[in-house]
Amino acid sequence: MNNNDILRRIRYTFDFKDPQMVEIFAAADHTVNQEQVVNWLRKDDDAAFVKATDTELAIFLNGLINTKRGRREGEQPVPEKRLNNNMIFMKLRIALDMKAEDVLAVLELANFRLSKHELSAFFRKPENKHYRECKDQILRNFLMGVQLQQRPECTEAYQD
Repeated sequence: MNNNDILRRIRYTFDFKDPQMVEIFAAADHTVNQEQVVNWLRKDDDAAFVKATDTELAIFLNGLINTKRGRREGEQPVPEKRLNNNMIFMKLRIALDMKAEDVLAVLELANFRLSKHELSAFFRKPENKHYRECKDQILRNFLMGVQLQQRPECTEAYQD
């Protein structure tokens, strides 16, 4: 999955409007304008489409954490320059204040089964011998499950 897909899916899942998207970036102490957000959310084949960088997605996810859970005391986290699916999954889990059982239940909504041990491997440090890379399919199913949880009235899944 690319960063723009993730932004689009999160926006759709939580029904964020453009001004709310700008506010989420602001919650991470970063200023973007509505035009930038609109260009990130465009379809990939649109002439005005702009690819979101890993840093921009990290800022958005940090802002989502601050918006959903409240700002933590002290210095705010520095946005990562490189993101992988494991980091994105972790930030979404934190933003949504989910425990392992909650994540498994959300994956179950998307008809995707995973054991608690398999799930915990995604949230370990890469040096850990039990660390496992989170593939696009798992992140996609998690986002789909969150969408089904947040917008049960939308029987049609969001498609890019």
